Amino acid sequence: MKCELEQTARTPAYGLIPDVANRFSKEYALKLFTQICFNRFFEFEVKKAYDKGLMKLPIYLSVGQEHIPAAIASVFSDCLIFAQHRAHSVYLSFGGDPLQLIDELLSRPSGCARGMGGSASIHSQQIGMFGHSGLMGDQVPIAVGAALGAEKPVLTVMGDASAEEDYIYGALGFAVTKKLPVLFVCEDNDLSILTRTPVRRSWTLCGLAQGLGLPAVDITDDPWLIAHHVKELSQQLPALINIRTCRGLWHAGSGCDGPPEWDRFALIKDTMRILGLENDITAIESDTERTVQGLWAERLQKS
Repeated sequence: MKCELEQTARTPAYGLIPDVANRFSKEYALKLFTQICFNRFFEFEVKKAYDKGLMKLPIYLSVGQEHIPAAIASVFSDCLIFAQHRAHSVYLSFGGDPLQLIDELLSRPSGCARGMGGSASIHSQQIGMFGHSGLMGDQVPIAVGAALGAEKPVLTVMGDASAEEDYIYGALGFAVTKKLPVLFVCEDNDLSILTRTPVRRSWTLCGLAQGLGLPAVDITDDPWLIAHHVKELSQQLPALINIRTCRGLWHAGSGCDGPPEWDRFALIKDTMRILGLENDITAIESDTERTVQGLWAERLQKS
């Protein structure tokens, strides 16, 4: 696939395969949508708690991008996980205990990282997810190092700004040289806090990866499309997938600069209707929202 830098490539249909959702079952769609809703409503509850001043540390919310890890986890499991900002949905999608994540965000010792990692460094031995030290993109070379001794695949997730750190290039090249089972994922929202990609660089991550010899694709953030490519790329690791997406809230915190370029959640519901699952959408949304609100209410009642 051609890796474009132009803003015209930032569309909700970029790289979309016609009828890709039809390659998956309706049961798959229902399970995927349920996880997406869980991730999304969980983040809304984080926002509420943060806005009430219940959190001591900065938060990085995945609203607008919550469907990406849900899609990846649906077809790429039993792996080691290295992520960074906006990783709540990664943790939840790969089976992390939501109650432990709530406690972590509330800085409680019962949290998944004993209340010391917070939003920016989600860690869980139970699901093989490793927190990071705070350096942008440092989880990528660490993930590659882990893959040297791991007996399972490794997933590492970065942002488009983190991809510009120089140690990322060496990590990609080393993974190719050693033929390591690493899936590199970039959640590309075209922003380094507020600075857009064309202001920062003239190259694409997908193009760089292909130049180093990695199979790589550059696509929009349709979850069925993501799952399709992850399934294919997982058979030829190491590989990279650059996913053009939109964050719904600030880089850090719970504010909003305005509506995103596209509303993927609404588009996902459109696809569910096309699949003949319109009657399930409202029920899943309401049931999941009620479940998540109940979990948060339970934890907030504890002193």
